[in-house]
Amino acid sequence: MELYTTATPNGHKISIALEELGLPYVVHRIDLGKGEQHEPAFRAISPNGKIPVLVDDGVVIFESIAILLYLSEKTGKLLPADTQGRFAALGWCLVQASSLGPMMGQVGHFAVFAKEKIPYAIDRYTQEVLKLFAVMNTQLGANAFLAGSTYSIADIATWPWLSAWQAFYKLPISEEDYPNLQRWYRAIEARPAVQRGLLVP
Repeated sequence: MELYTTATPNGHKISIALEELGLPYVVHRIDLGKGEQHEPAFRAISPNGKIPVLVDDGVVIFESIAILLYLSEKTGKLLPADTQGRFAALGWCLVQASSLGPMMGQVGHFAVFAKEKIPYAIDRYTQEVLKLFAVMNTQLGANAFLAGSTYSIADIATWPWLSAWQAFYKLPISEEDYPNLQRWYRAIEARPAVQRGLLVP
């Protein structure tokens, strides 16, 4: 397998999953700062010009959630076999892709990258992220993992974003406000495959 990626939360989803599954892969680092994501050769496999992309024996998969689904279906792992568990995992993957990631991205834009700091925008998107933390905290109060009792692609999709939230945005997850979320975060952080995946590239 060939993984086209860089050190972002979406990129780390796939390296973590590959490490969890023990699959061999070759890494091609895409330098976003140099604009390599816009080069024709990369756009040929990533129509939206975004990482990550996985190429497996001629099959090209772009978008991180699609790649996670591909890997879970290929191996029969990281996705619950029962209908309820499977769709719970898919639902939480979509929460990450449609809500958590975009809201965190907006915080990053307005709080870190924007030349003009707009307090209203920073507060609005930060509050949206904290609402999602509360939702996850409730879910994790009754379950070991996001989709239930089993570690799945839902956890792999979500954890790197919380890692970036703390490391890059310097905004810790409050243990007082979100104890279940913090417990889940630490449990996943301790997984050897997660630690290896974070080093790729």
